[in-house]
Amino acid sequence: MRTDARRHHDPQVRGFASDNYAGAHPEVLAAIALANGGHQVAYGEDDYTGHLQRVMHSHFGSTAEAFPVFNGTGANVVALQALTDRWGAVICAESAHINVDEGGAPERMGGLKLLTVPTPDGKLTPELIDRQAYGWDDEHRAMPQVVSITQNTELGTVYTPDEIRAICDHAHERGMKVHLDGARIANAAASLDVPMRTFTNTVGVDVLSFGGTKNGALFGEAVVVLNPDAVRAMKHLRKLSMQLASKMCFVSVQLEALLAKDLWLRNARHANAMAQRLAEGVRAIDGVEILYPVQANAVFARLPHAVSERLQKRFRFYFWDEAAGDVRWMCAFDTGEDDVDAFLQALKEEMAR
Repeated sequence: MRTDARRHHDPQVRGFASDNYAGAHPEVLAAIALANGGHQVAYGEDDYTGHLQRVMHSHFGSTAEAFPVFNGTGANVVALQALTDRWGAVICAESAHINVDEGGAPERMGGLKLLTVPTPDGKLTPELIDRQAYGWDDEHRAMPQVVSITQNTELGTVYTPDEIRAICDHAHERGMKVHLDGARIANAAASLDVPMRTFTNTVGVDVLSFGGTKNGALFGEAVVVLNPDAVRAMKHLRKLSMQLASKMCFVSVQLEALLAKDLWLRNARHANAMAQRLAEGVRAIDGVEILYPVQANAVFARLPHAVSERLQKRFRFYFWDEAAGDVRWMCAFDTGEDDVDAFLQALKEEMAR
């Protein structure tokens, strides 16, 4: 087969800016090719989306229903709309992705009010939730209807199953529902060494945004409804939110490739291990401070601003709080030991200058 496409990048280059920088896992690409050829019914009535439901049941129980979407922001916006009324609000951590990294999409596109809470480590608690959980009968205030948590959090920390159970029990007692943003849910499960159901449907989470892209997919996530009684009109909201893929089979087969066996877990364990290797090396370098526990595939550090700027010319990564000198280093499924060691050597050289 002839192609006029040319490679425009060096496939040996690795960065530490985001696990989104990584390509698609070869097994995922092979699955896409497997689903190609012939005709499949559009808009989710294909064989692969049907089979994905059975795969999701194996992870999240027989009542789980997956709604594949294009991306993580779309998954969050669709899920939160399905859980709220027009006058509803969502309680989340101030650092939550839905608050700081989605361009205002939950509020602009979903019509939601976000009620944020500062947290020391990215994790909500029942006590922190209560800072915003009030005023249900006050027509002057958006009504708290959902608690949204992220697993693992934007600061790389991981909730224990008991912590999520306490949040779910607390929210449900107050008539609220619980959404879990699982953009990196695989990394959390690998860190905890438990099945994903242990900290989702088993402990009371109502709806999950399941992440595939950061774990080796080319594109595609899913809204997974764990409690059917908690949502309304999911199919209509997905379409209304421009997240209904016509060739949905190519989203579904990627998620199947990750989840049908253990590819999701292998990828996550490797990324987490590389973050631990990076953190161990960083701790040995004077003048660099690790800011949060390294529990998944992220390392947050503080170092001199000038050092970070020089290092960024050699490896891509982002400032987290530029004024404070805080940076974030992410590892992916294809980050190698040599990549980590090369980065550490570069860091040592720049710190010594």
